[in-house]
Amino acid sequence: MEKIEDILKKRILVLDGAMGTMLQRYKFQEADFRGERFKDWLSDLQGNNDLLSLTQPEAVKEVHRKFLEAGADIIETNTFSGTTIAMADYGMEELVCELNYESAKLAKEVAQEFTEKDPSKPRFVAGSIGPTNKTASMSPDVNDPGFRAISFDELRIAYKQQVEALLDGGVDLLLVETIFDTLNAKAALFAIEEVKDERNMEVPVMVSGTITDASGRTLSGQTAEAFLISISHIPILSVGFNCALGAKQLVPHLEVVSAKSAYAISAHPNAGLPNAFGEYDETPEQMAVQIKEYVEKGLVNIVGGCCGTTPEHIKAIADVVKDYEPRKLFDSSIV
Repeated sequence: MEKIEDILKKRILVLDGAMGTMLQRYKFQEADFRGERFKDWLSDLQGNNDLLSLTQPEAVKEVHRKFLEAGADIIETNTFSGTTIAMADYGMEELVCELNYESAKLAKEVAQEFTEKDPSKPRFVAGSIGPTNKTASMSPDVNDPGFRAISFDELRIAYKQQVEALLDGGVDLLLVETIFDTLNAKAALFAIEEVKDERNMEVPVMVSGTITDASGRTLSGQTAEAFLISISHIPILSVGFNCALGAKQLVPHLEVVSAKSAYAISAHPNAGLPNAFGEYDETPEQMAVQIKEYVEKGLVNIVGGCCGTTPEHIKAIADVVKDYEPRKLFDSSIV
């Protein structure tokens, strides 16, 4: 299979859309999340989407398949919360290795189906590594600003376990995404480097931060440029942004990193901003018009969707970007 680093020089790659949005369409109830295996679990499990890779694997595969049919080149594993830190909410820390391994296997099976149908368009699986529900840089207690709910080392250990299981399951690359605290991301990247050294292997790594509001900063206070500088000592495939904002609001931040980075640039924004009910109203056609601005300005190498984006959104995006050249890389030796 042609290497993703080589394909990036030829065309813009399309990432998939929102796994969570698609799984919500199934309207799974508590019993569906539990399945037979976890029917007597002590805590509520509804909302633990990662668990569906074990209890509703066909639904997860169907979501992957729909995004690939829509034109995605890269699909993400159903492992956004696949660390012991996030799984502690459900008392499922001991399942982390299995959850990541099985999620990677599901995605890889579907990706291989599509690659075999059309070897000229290979499909890749990105191991999704979310930010966890704790932050290493800030206190969750306004009355104790020096308090930290998690340490760098605790994050590193948890991320390392996730990375090892994703690689064992067969992912082609790793995606450290929705980064609101760069220190958390550094722990994930440190863990990835550890695993690479121990296994004497290379794996492409995508890094995607989150600009949380109109201030143009991450939750931990960094500008787009500061975020880029903070992770630039690590060998990565791409850097970019996802979540929190719609495609239109991401443009100025993509312009900053595109102008200053030798890496490939990625973007997978939400389908607009959430409405009063927390839902996303931007249609595929509206989103595609905004993505067109990305490619006309030569800002991106990889583009997809985050919250609220469906296969229809991804198809509209894929139809737009196929006619445009990818952003030129400053230094082709970087990727």
